[in-house]
Amino acid sequence: MLMQPNPLRIGVMNAGVAGNRVLSEGAFQAGINALARFEHNVLTQPGVTHIVFMEGINDIGNARENPTPTAGDIVAGYKQIIQRAHARGLKIYGGTLTPFYDAAYYSDVGEQKRRAVNEWIRTSNAYDGVIDFDKATRDPNEPKRFLAAFDSCDHLHPNDAGYKAMADAVDLMLFKNEQAPGRTSRSGK
Repeated sequence: MLMQPNPLRIGVMNAGVAGNRVLSEGAFQAGINALARFEHNVLTQPGVTHIVFMEGINDIGNARENPTPTAGDIVAGYKQIIQRAHARGLKIYGGTLTPFYDAAYYSDVGEQKRRAVNEWIRTSNAYDGVIDFDKATRDPNEPKRFLAAFDSCDHLHPNDAGYKAMADAVDLMLFKNEQAPGRTSRSGK
């Protein structure tokens, strides 16, 4: 960010939790679900103006072959998150879900859900913008797989080069401060 001709000077906070889910509690101490923690971990943080929201692969993967949660259930969770962000005057960008073929909890049913969720993220216009992490990291010849150069070997998380590809997929102009007023303090709520 600072290497650009007109550097963008912003802080970045990561409220991600390994193993976390949108709809239900994660396994192995992965914390409360995103819907329940969104207020505390995001909305009440001072100075927040923009949100990049990428979550749902653990909902899909941990379901394995089970029909629930459906892609529609996950989308319903996204809609709640988006509405809550917009109610605070915040911009929220949807991050597509990256490939997970050959991950320990991969299933063809899950892949169908992931594709449906990503299609909704890309086409619904519910988010203020889309960051296509899937496109940035997938193998163009086998789109349900990470590009080999980006796979951390667990087939679920990218390696350093994959995270760089994800970072490069972010248009920093989305984060110009004049786009959203945001919150400047915790007071008043």
